[in-house]
Amino acid sequence: MKNKLTALILVMVMLAALCAAPACAEDSSVPASERDLVILYTSDIHCGIDQGWGFAGLYTVKENLSRKYNVLLVDDGDTIQGEPIGAMTTGEAIIDIMNVMGYDAAIPGNHDFDYGMDRFLELTGKANFPYISCNFNKEGKLIFQPWLIKEIGGMKIGFVGVSTPDTLRSSTPRYFKDDNGDFIYGFLQDETGELLYQAVQESVDAVRAEGVDYVVVLGHLGNSTECSPWMYSDVISNVSGIDALLDGHSHDTDQVVMKDKDGKDVVRSACGTKLANIGVLHITRDGQISSELYSWNSSVGAPELFGLNNPASEAVSAASDMLNDKLSEVVATTTVDLIIYVPETTDDSGRPVRIVRRAETNLGDLCADAFLDQADEADIAFATGGNVRAEIRKGTITLNNILSVHPFGSSLTVIEASGQQILDALEWGVHAEPGEFGGFNHVAGMSFEFDANIDSPCITDANGFFNHVDDSMQRRVRNVMVGGEPLDPAKSYKLASIDYELLKNGDGYTMFDGATVLQNAVKVDYQVLIDYITETLGGNVGEEYSEPYGQGRIVAVDSE
Repeated sequence: MKNKLTALILVMVMLAALCAAPACAEDSSVPASERDLVILYTSDIHCGIDQGWGFAGLYTVKENLSRKYNVLLVDDGDTIQGEPIGAMTTGEAIIDIMNVMGYDAAIPGNHDFDYGMDRFLELTGKANFPYISCNFNKEGKLIFQPWLIKEIGGMKIGFVGVSTPDTLRSSTPRYFKDDNGDFIYGFLQDETGELLYQAVQESVDAVRAEGVDYVVVLGHLGNSTECSPWMYSDVISNVSGIDALLDGHSHDTDQVVMKDKDGKDVVRSACGTKLANIGVLHITRDGQISSELYSWNSSVGAPELFGLNNPASEAVSAASDMLNDKLSEVVATTTVDLIIYVPETTDDSGRPVRIVRRAETNLGDLCADAFLDQADEADIAFATGGNVRAEIRKGTITLNNILSVHPFGSSLTVIEASGQQILDALEWGVHAEPGEFGGFNHVAGMSFEFDANIDSPCITDANGFFNHVDDSMQRRVRNVMVGGEPLDPAKSYKLASIDYELLKNGDGYTMFDGATVLQNAVKVDYQVLIDYITETLGGNVGEEYSEPYGQGRIVAVDSE
C-alpha cells in the first residue's frame, strides 16, 4: 500500500509540474536535430476517454514532453469499442477525439470491427491519421498500407502495422464474409504462423530499404497462448530487423527484451487498457532503446483530479454531451411490455416481485435470442437473469433503455461444449429454485423442464462454486431439447453466452473450464441487443414476444 501511495504521489507531482509548464513553450537550447525521440503509444483504450490518464492527461503529457524531446503518438488498436460512448456513436466520437490528439499512426484491433466492416472503413476514412497493417486483406489484397515512415528531428522511423489473425474468432465472423457466407477478409491466419511472419518480414525489409534508422512494429498481438502461433513472441522470434514492438490485445503491461530470428535484442512493450498507462518508447541519439510506462494508479482519473483544460478535454466534454443526447434517441419500438417482474403484482412491502432470476420471461427470451442471432452459427444460447436488469415498456425503445437492460458490458462469447456440460449448466441454473439465482439461464435454440420439488443434486466447492452433480441423486432438469431433438450428452454443441458465465466462472459456472473457445468476446452485450432488435427484427419487438412469461422454453413441472 505504501509503495502504491508513493507511486501515486510521484505521478501527481509529475503531472502537476507538467500542467504548470507552458504547453507551447519549447526548450530552444536543444535543437530538434539533437533531441532524443519519445514514441508515446496507447492500446486497448476501449473508449475509456476519461479513465486513468484520460485523453486530456495524455494530451498534457505529449505537449510537455515535446518541450524536450521529439515526440510521436501512435495507437495499437481496440480504441473505438467498449463503453457506451463508442456504442452510441458507433465509434465516431472516439475518432473525433483521436483527431484532436494528433495521432501519427494507428492499426486495427479486433474489436475495432465490432460495428461492421463498412462502418470501420468509414471511420478510418474520417481519421486524420493513417491506419497501417501488413496482414489485413480482402481476397489477398491489403486494405491499408503495410508500413509508413515518420521523419522527425532528422531521425527516420519506419512503422510496420500487424493485426492479430485471432480477429476472425474474437470479433464478429459475419463481418468478414460475403453474402454467401464465405470469408473474403482475412489476416493471414494460417495454422503455422508462417504467412504472418513472412508478411511482417517483407514489410520490415521494405521499410529498411527506404533508409530508416529504426523499425518499430505496431502490433495487436498479445501474449495469450490461445493466440499462438501469432503472439508477439512468435513474431519477434521468427522475424529479423525489428528494433521494437509496441503491443496490445492481451491488456498486459509486460516490458520485455527478447531475441529476434538473428539473435538481436528487440524491445517489446505493452501498456494495458483504459489509459491506465501511457506507453513510452525512448530512442536516444546514440541508439539506446528502452521502454517504460507512465502509470496512473488512482481510481480518480487524472483529468478530473487536476481539472485539466485543453483541446482534448474539450473534445471529451463534447463527446460526453453527445452521449447524453444519444441516450434519449429512439432506436426501436416494442408493441409489448418486456418484463423482469411479475406484471401488476407487489409483495407485502409494496415492491415489485422479480421473476427473471427464477423463471422464463419474454425479455429473457429476447436477450437469449439476441445472443444466438449475433453469434456465428451457434446451436444454443444462454442469457442469465442476473444480466437482465431492467424492463422495457410498450412503446419506444431508447438507447438508455438498452443500456439499462445490460449495464455491465459483458461480452458475447461462443464455446464448444459437450451435451453433458450443458446438462450440468442447466442443473446449476435451477439449483436455487424456487428461490432466486442470478445465474438462472434463459435459453434460445433449446427447451427444458425442471422440477423444484426434487432436492438439487449440485455439489459445490468451498467457495460455493459448482463442483459436480451427485449421480446418486435424481436431477431436477429433464426433457432437454435442442433444435427439436433430444440433447445428446456425448455430442458437442456451440454455446453462446456472456464471457462472465462461460470463461470467468461467473455465478459459479465452472463446468465449462477448459472448453474450446470458438469466438472470444465478440461484442458487448448491449451492442448485441441493439443489433438484434434494429437489424434482425427490423426495429420492432412484436407479437413473437407478447407472452410475458415467454414462449414455453423453460417449464416448471411438479412431480408431486
